[in-house]
Amino acid sequence: MPIPRFLSSTLAALVACLAAAAPLAAGAAPKTVCTITVNSPDEKETFRRHLPPGDYQFVELVERGRPDWLASACQQHVSCDALIISGHFDGGEEFYTDRYDASEYLSVEEMERASCSDSCPGVFAQLKEVYLFGCNTLKPEPRQTASAEIVRALLRSGNAPADAARLSALLGEKHAESNRDRMRHIFRNVPVIYGFSSKAPLGRYAGPLLDRYFQTAPAGEVGGGQVSAKLLGLFAPSSMTFTSGLTDGESQASLRSDACHFVDDRLSPAQKVAFLHEILQRDMAEVRMFLGHLERFAAAVGPVQRLAPETAAAFASIAGDGAARERYLAFARDADEPAVQTRMMALARNIGWLSPAQEQAEFMRMISDRIARNAIGRDEVDLACARGRQGNQDAALRPLADGALRSGKIAPAAALACLGSAEAHARVVRAVTSANADDITIAQVYLRHRPLADAGELRAVAAAIGRMPASGAQVRALETLAQQRLADPESLREIARLFPLAKSVDVQRAIAGILIRSDYRVLGAADLARSLQQYRIKSPDGSDVIDALIRVLQAS
Repeated sequence: MPIPRFLSSTLAALVACLAAAAPLAAGAAPKTVCTITVNSPDEKETFRRHLPPGDYQFVELVERGRPDWLASACQQHVSCDALIISGHFDGGEEFYTDRYDASEYLSVEEMERASCSDSCPGVFAQLKEVYLFGCNTLKPEPRQTASAEIVRALLRSGNAPADAARLSALLGEKHAESNRDRMRHIFRNVPVIYGFSSKAPLGRYAGPLLDRYFQTAPAGEVGGGQVSAKLLGLFAPSSMTFTSGLTDGESQASLRSDACHFVDDRLSPAQKVAFLHEILQRDMAEVRMFLGHLERFAAAVGPVQRLAPETAAAFASIAGDGAARERYLAFARDADEPAVQTRMMALARNIGWLSPAQEQAEFMRMISDRIARNAIGRDEVDLACARGRQGNQDAALRPLADGALRSGKIAPAAALACLGSAEAHARVVRAVTSANADDITIAQVYLRHRPLADAGELRAVAAAIGRMPASGAQVRALETLAQQRLADPESLREIARLFPLAKSVDVQRAIAGILIRSDYRVLGAADLARSLQQYRIKSPDGSDVIDALIRVLQAS
């Protein structure tokens, strides 16, 4: 039967449309999957194995042995539809590897620079999906919170108590800087970002899960910008989650814009310093929440850049802003956390608001105040030890040391010992054999910074430990000495002499912990091994450090 005229014309039109569309379909560009393989290649290879070559092409951005590989990829205008990053991310500052044959890494700061500068439009701007295979990559917990001094600063600015509390909460939320927030800032406007809120599976476990995903995944789903319930379900036991990139309409967009000013390569150093000044003129509560960005930028401006006329003039403008300086220093002195106060004073020195001597005086004032309030702990000891012995010639040190030593408390003595007090140092060393667990903890903090280098001190400590009654305190004292990595033969003999006399396996393990870290050859490996085998107390829970030491001695 002949085809009716109207149907014939319709079919002809349809065939013509299909014929016209066929070349377009055949010539459609495949999606580009970019990979940054810092550690395990398992995830990348699984994607590559399952995605059709005609529909997807893969580009590895890491160039082994080239430190500027991300910049190189940006300069080549690689355009990515999907990005897969594989690497450890536990600390939240960089993707890194545990492979001995690789040294490449990817820092969050470098990613922020590429994103903020628009110098990497291909890699970042066209993305539909990002896969972050690393622990804590989308961890939602805040990296910083608004502390009590934020509320006090808002009250000083004239806010009512209820308003100060509300504004403090808003600042804390805005400046939380969780890992998830930072990834949203970097991958702005990206529809789907996959990552992990806590521990992520290692590559060798992630690979099989991805295999299962691809068995039923719809064709073309990867790079399509749609959330995959199947993928999330398979990785749910491993804390996989997802989010989307920050959009311009969100409240945090202004924060991203501010942060980008400090890393945008299109801005000159002078322009960035001028923006730093602008930030410092804001309410000090906001300045405090922005402290990390201010520190990183100020530290990154090198001596040569500072001497450039425009940059020098911008710093001079900050140094001459007395009103902002006084508000800043008042806030810093009121900070609850000693680390925050120390950081703020260091920044004040770096931008010209304090001389080195003035910064040192501020630090000594803080230590003095905390000693007076009995508020010295391990944080203050860490800060004092990190600062070094600058306080050795400080006139304020003598009365502080006298008061601290009279109090009998170890934490103030340790802080002052770090600043150069010889009397305080002797007091802390004696605390190694204290029966007070808190005293020994402070002594351990101090000795990590100031190891015992004098043979006489080492021998005195070893002998004092030998006179201690068998107890938890003796174990703690031995563990403290183990951190010193003994090399003095007389001290080692004193410690080895205690092994046959020990009445508990914990004491013997602590002794073995010292010896296995030391130059045990001075004791005679064969004789020491026989002594350990003869007098060791049987371990109730299997092989331990004593067995390990015996094996090492027998093999030497």
